[in-house]
Order: sequence, then structure tokens, then C-alpha cells
Amino acid sequence: MTRIHEAREALGRRLRDLRREASLNGKGLAEALGWPASKVSKIELGRQSPSEADIAAWADACGTPDAIPALVATVRNLETQYADWRRQLRNGTRLRQQALAEVDESTRTIRAFESTWVPGLLQTPEYARCRLAEVVDLYGVANDIDAGVQARMERQNVLYRPGRRFHFIITEAVLRYGTAPRDVMTGQIDRLVSASSLPSVRLGIVPFGIRLPVSPLHGFWLFDDRIVMVETFAAEMRLTQPEELRLYRNVFDRLALMSRYGSDARRLLMSALDTPSEQSPREFEK
Repeated sequence: MTRIHEAREALGRRLRDLRREASLNGKGLAEALGWPASKVSKIELGRQSPSEADIAAWADACGTPDAIPALVATVRNLETQYADWRRQLRNGTRLRQQALAEVDESTRTIRAFESTWVPGLLQTPEYARCRLAEVVDLYGVANDIDAGVQARMERQNVLYRPGRRFHFIITEAVLRYGTAPRDVMTGQIDRLVSASSLPSVRLGIVPFGIRLPVSPLHGFWLFDDRIVMVETFAAEMRLTQPEELRLYRNVFDRLALMSRYGSDARRLLMSALDTPSEQSPREFEK
């Protein structure tokens, strides 16, 4: 199962660090625990979820029993997050948007990178409807798209709260992928142009044709320096370990250095608006 793979990888890195700090190699730790060496490797690479007993034995063998409560809490938290995410989806799109709004409201600075979609806080109602309709169709959840769109629009009020800062980075692909009909994208691009002039918003676009310093594997959101939120097809991860926060902030900063802002960003937006989009297979069949 890979539904919480990224979170398991983060836990595996932490356990690997404990092993190295104890000057143990993988084979030595496995022998001390009476495990096959492959089990140590799989846990460290995020390919196998350790049990609470596995974690306790690992930490004891590394001479760090004080680390056990935090590590066990991490495992329990991962499973709870996954269950909560699935619960939100089962109850439709509105509940999911309301849960995100609570995180938005508790944050002073939001940094978001999206490689495929326009960030939810910058979406038009029509574009949001396309995204939420996709969720309803893919997951077979309750069809409350109207309520979900309304909740997403209400989330956007946070953009106008005093003392808030927002730094959004998107790839140029966001503007050119066929994720919405042409007329919807026209309105969405116009919204991005206007949003880029808001005093609280900084909008960057990673253009095509440049050598990237880091591959944009997936979108992610940084809420202050306390939470990284990563959403996959099957789960939402909320990463809070200091090394995870540093890693994602480093990735974000590197992408920011390669992004276009201000008038350069607006030129990219208008260029996408002027370029005819490819006809989708579904439109062609009609």
C-alpha cells in the first residue's frame, strides 16, 4: 500500500538518523533486533510501516528510548490524518473546505506551490466547480458541489485579513493543462492577473524552458513554519518535523528563485490567454 507513502518516508528518515547517530549500520541493527536486514531497509525507505513495538525496539537498540513517545505519536498521527481525510471526503466537498479554512485562519504566512492547478485561494467559482466536480467523480463522494464552491469562495476572505501574507508559485503548465474549459480558464487567468496586484499576495510563475534547480514532484502548502500540507490521490499528509519543514521551505525558495513575478508573470498569463488550447478527447468525441 502506498496511500501514506510520503509520510512513511519521513518517519523512515527519522529512524535512519537515529541508527546513524548510534553508529550502527543496517545489518548491525537488524542483528540486534533479530530482524531480517531487509526489514530495516524497507522501514527506512518508507516501503513498510513499522508497528509501535518496532519503533520502541528500534529506539532502544539505538540508545534513544526518550524518542519513543514522539515516534509513536507520529505513527498514530499519520493514521488519524488519513482517516480524517477520508471522513471529510465521504461527507462531501464542503466539510473539506471548512477544515482547510480553519488552517488558513490560524496562519499568518501561507506559501503554496502548485504544479497542476490554480491554488484554491485564487480560484474563480467556475474553476473551483471544475476541480470539485473532479473530486466528486473520482472518489464517488456526496455531490455537494454548490456548497463546496461556496465554502471555497468563503475561504478566500482570508486574503483580505490584516497582517496576512501569501506567496503563491505555480508552473506555467497550470495555465496550459486542459483542466478546465477555455472560457473558464479565460476568467481564471483574469482572476490571477487581478490577484497578483493585491498587497498581501505575491504570485510567481515557473516558466517553461528553464533549467529547474529541483523537480516539481507535487504541490504543497507551507503554513507559517509549523505545517507542510501535501495531498496525494489517496491521502493528505500534514508534516511537522523540523527537518521536513526545512526541506520543503528549501524547495519552495529554490522554485521562487526561478519564478517570474510582477509584469513578467502577467506577460506569461496573457500569453497563455492568447494561445489556443488543445482540444480534449471528450470535446473531440462530441
